Amino acid sequence: MSETILIVDDEKEIADLIEVYLQNDGYKVYKFYNGVDALGFAENNSVDLAILDVMLPDIDGFHICRKIREKYYYPIIMLTAKVEDADKIMGLTIGADDYITKPFNPLEVTARVKAQLRRYVKYNGTGEQEKEINEFDFNGLVINKDNHKCSLYGKDITLTPIEFSTLWYLCEHRGKVVPSEELYESVWGEKYLDSNNTVMAHIARLREKLGEPSRNPKFIKTVWGVGYTIEK
Repeated sequence: MSETILIVDDEKEIADLIEVYLQNDGYKVYKFYNGVDALGFAENNSVDLAILDVMLPDIDGFHICRKIREKYYYPIIMLTAKVEDADKIMGLTIGADDYITKPFNPLEVTARVKAQLRRYVKYNGTGEQEKEINEFDFNGLVINKDNHKCSLYGKDITLTPIEFSTLWYLCEHRGKVVPSEELYESVWGEKYLDSNNTVMAHIARLREKLGEPSRNPKFIKTVWGVGYTIEK
């Protein structure tokens, strides 16, 4: 295991603690206590996953997340001392893959890191591939599981691993309504809790990338009080 992890947190004790746990699991860790230096590193070096604190002394974690997403699609985990849903939705909407609220158990962080990296490897074709092509092609939308490519009317759409697996799961269940709980537990691999807006935020992000109007989407439709569906 030699994946490179970027940690950005101005609370030195927290950054150092996460570093120790990740290094003990064999990861290569680069740690920064401010956003400017971290962003400079991210823009000029290979990174496999980033852990970004929202509140930093110079530029916030949201800004770093946006800048990373302009070029890269590796997993991003946000750290925050806040618990407001609006902050979580903000992070997920701009491209974060996961959210952890302080205080936390460092073992939880390492578990989330491993889960995100497994998903990233699986959906970016860096792991073992099955020989057969796994692809959906309908109404101008093409999504291929083997090469992690998605296109709409011939134009490529770049998706993060979470966005890809969310869309893929809905395509796999075309014609059926997938409850939010099922979608979250299948894609994120965690127990769904009440008032979890993670799925909603990622669906909104997917619709934006597909150029869908929120009130009358062509592909991902909302069944209020139940979940989401892609009609046959």
